[in-house]
Amino acid sequence: MRLVATDEHRDLRAMLRQLLDEHCPPSLARQLKQPGREDVPPALWSALADTGILGIAVDADYGGGGGGLYELGLVFSEAGRALCPTPVYDTLLFAVALGRLADTEQRRRYLSALTQGSLKATVAAWNPSDASDLMPTLTARPVAGGWSVSGTLPYVSNADCSDVVLTTARAVADGEPSRLIGLLLDPHHAGLQARPLTTMARDRQARVLLEESYVPDDEALTGVAGRGLTRADLSWVANVAVALQCMEMTGGARAVLERTVDYIAAREQFGRPIGAFQAAQHLVADMHIAVEAATLTAQRAVWWLGKGEPVARYVAIAAMHASEAYKQATLTAHQLHGGMGYVRETDLHLWSERAKVSEVRNGTADVAAGWLGKELGLGRAR
Repeated sequence: MRLVATDEHRDLRAMLRQLLDEHCPPSLARQLKQPGREDVPPALWSALADTGILGIAVDADYGGGGGGLYELGLVFSEAGRALCPTPVYDTLLFAVALGRLADTEQRRRYLSALTQGSLKATVAAWNPSDASDLMPTLTARPVAGGWSVSGTLPYVSNADCSDVVLTTARAVADGEPSRLIGLLLDPHHAGLQARPLTTMARDRQARVLLEESYVPDDEALTGVAGRGLTRADLSWVANVAVALQCMEMTGGARAVLERTVDYIAAREQFGRPIGAFQAAQHLVADMHIAVEAATLTAQRAVWWLGKGEPVARYVAIAAMHASEAYKQATLTAHQLHGGMGYVRETDLHLWSERAKVSEVRNGTADVAAGWLGKELGLGRAR
């Protein structure tokens, strides 16, 4: 399969790059890591809403652009290149998840607000270290008008700045088999505790604790005829999350590659640019090959997911390539930048920190290799 960019895709990329160059320079990523920082600057969020980016993959019935997953993947790629604030990714993924799992009234209520830029959201519906593990960590028991929910969500991205968290729970009732349901949680509700976590990349992560927290019926995603969500639907959403993350990672890796090429073309040693030395050229060539391979596998995964195909193996391959390519690009970039690559006054470390977060979120390359092994009938990877 060979994907050829259309004029519309090229125009979308150009518009995104111009918008993010203006509203999301590397200095913004640096500022957002400081204590007491805001989550997303209002100017950036408004620009994303006004240009229709927040609703690009939302059905037109709910005020969205009606685009597909591939177009959303292009957004993730350009956002990864620009180190876009992480609430943007989480909100875009929430829109996809809600469109797949929620009923019409819930979609209308949340997606209309999201496309207008008045809602930030996040998703915590699978094991954050292994997206194929869909076992819920919350338990929901029916009560009058809703559900009593208890349990712990170990890692929730941007819980403190989100208006809603989409998660799952095991619904249990006396005399009935348990079933999987979705929940739309208010992270600021008195019955929830969101405890901030310290991370290497200084991003917003929290552990969310619930103890008999009340969730009304209209905030529960109970599937067709209340029989619960299907594993197939939730697995599709998890695969979309991984594939879109791969697009983000390839965008970041490409930015690192471009910065490194510019640096070695300008930095002189022994009377000529260090890019003229064969050793540096070989390193950059290896970076380029890895980034191109990761880009192709990520695009293929997003494309076929958007077509409704069962593409778990494509997602696994994309995750393996994207994780390694981003890591290789940043490590090689630091080497070629020399001493300049190891000081915080330069911006290179910003991509390295994002690469490390992306490497482990939803599953490392080794975890993804396990997914591929299962798809190929090789059993659990050891």
